[in-house]
Amino acid sequence: MDSRAFAAQQLAAWLLAHDWDEATIREGMRAVLGPGKLGWHRVLARELADWGVSSYPPAPDRIISFLFQSAFFKPRQKVAPVLEPPLFAPAAVFAGLPVPVLATPGALAAWLGLPVPRLEWLAGMRPLGTAALQHYRYALIPKPRGGTRLLEAPKAGLKAIQRQILHEILDHVPVHGAAHGFVRNSSCLTGAQIHAGEAVVAAFDLAGFFPSIRRARVHGLFRSLGYPWAVSRLLAGLCTTVTPAGIAVPREIYGVPHLPQGAPTSPALANLLAWRLDARLAGLARAAGGNYTRYADDLAFSGDKVGLSDVVARIVREEGFALNVAKSRVMRRHPRQLVTGIVVNAHCNVPRAEFDALKAILFNCVRSGPARQNREEVADFRRHLEGRVAWVAQTNPRRAAKLWALFDQIKW
Repeated sequence: MDSRAFAAQQLAAWLLAHDWDEATIREGMRAVLGPGKLGWHRVLARELADWGVSSYPPAPDRIISFLFQSAFFKPRQKVAPVLEPPLFAPAAVFAGLPVPVLATPGALAAWLGLPVPRLEWLAGMRPLGTAALQHYRYALIPKPRGGTRLLEAPKAGLKAIQRQILHEILDHVPVHGAAHGFVRNSSCLTGAQIHAGEAVVAAFDLAGFFPSIRRARVHGLFRSLGYPWAVSRLLAGLCTTVTPAGIAVPREIYGVPHLPQGAPTSPALANLLAWRLDARLAGLARAAGGNYTRYADDLAFSGDKVGLSDVVARIVREEGFALNVAKSRVMRRHPRQLVTGIVVNAHCNVPRAEFDALKAILFNCVRSGPARQNREEVADFRRHLEGRVAWVAQTNPRRAAKLWALFDQIKW
C-alpha cells in the first residue's frame, strides 16, 4: 500500500471513531496527518463535514475514495498507524445502563453470532444484488379512512437480530413519561385515563411517524448510548431500510433510509427519538395547566382551555416531525371526546357504536352460530371475541357483564 493510500485509510479509521463535525475532523487530520498547512486542513475538513451530511454515516471505503478525489488531501510522507482503539463511551445521561459494551464491528458481529461480511450485508452496507436478496417483505395495508399504509416486515434472520437489539439494548433505555405506546405497563387506556373528565381535549396526529425518522437520527441515538461511529453505523443499518423502487409509495419518504413500520425495533427507537418532542410538549401542557400524552403517533392534550395548535405544530416541526392537519381536532365536554379511540368525557369508555356492533355479533353468534359471524375468517374466532369483550371490561365492567352473558351462551 502506498503512503497516500495508507494515510487515507488511517484518517478514515480515526474519523469513524469520533464525532463527525468540522472541528473534530480537523483534530483528526492533525493527529493522523501531522501539522500540514492550516489552509488545506481547514478546506478539507469543511469538505468532509459537508459531504458527511448527505452520506451520513459514511462507510470507510467511501471516505478513502473521497479523500483521494480531493485536491486538498496532502498527507506527509510518514503517517503513524492509528493506535487508539475506539471506545464505548456513553453520554452521561445513559452511563450505567446494562447494555452490551461493543467497541468494534468485530465485537458487534460476535455478539450477534455473525461473521462481519454477513453483518455488513444485513445492515445494508454491501449491495443486496437482486430483489430476491431484500431483507424485508412489503405490503400496502388499506387505512380505515382511505389511503394505504406500508408495512415493511423483516425476514426471519434480520427480525431475530432486531429482537436481540430491542431486548438487550433498547429495552434498557428509559422513555419519556408521556409516552404510552409500546411501553411496558402502559397502553392506550393508561394514556386516555389521564384526559378523562377534562373540559377540553385536543388530539393531533403525526404524519408518517416511523418513516419520517431517518437513519442519521438512529445512528445518533446509538452514538449517545456509547457505541463508536462504526458500530453505531451498523446498528442503525440493521434497524432501518430503503424501500425498493417498485413499491408505490412516495420516494422522498421511503427512498431514503428510514424506520420501517413492521420491524420490532421501530416502536422503541421512535419512542426514544421522540423524547425531546415529548419533553417540550409536556412542558407546554404544564405551562397551560393541562395534560399531555403520546400513544405512538397520537398526541393528546386536555385541560380547562386548550388553544395550543400553532405552538404544537411549531414544536413538532422543530423536532423533525410533521402534523397530519386533517386529523387535528378540539373536543369540548358536551360532544363526544375521544383519545386513541376511547371515550373520555366523564370516565374512560368504548364508543357506543363499537359496543353495539360487538353486542350484535355476540347476539347473532348465539342465535345462528359463530361460524356465520366470522366473515373475516379469523383463525381463532372465539379468542378474538373474548379479547374484544375483555377490552370493553377494562373501560366499562358494567357494560362488559352484558357481553359476557351473551358470550357464555355461544355454542362453540
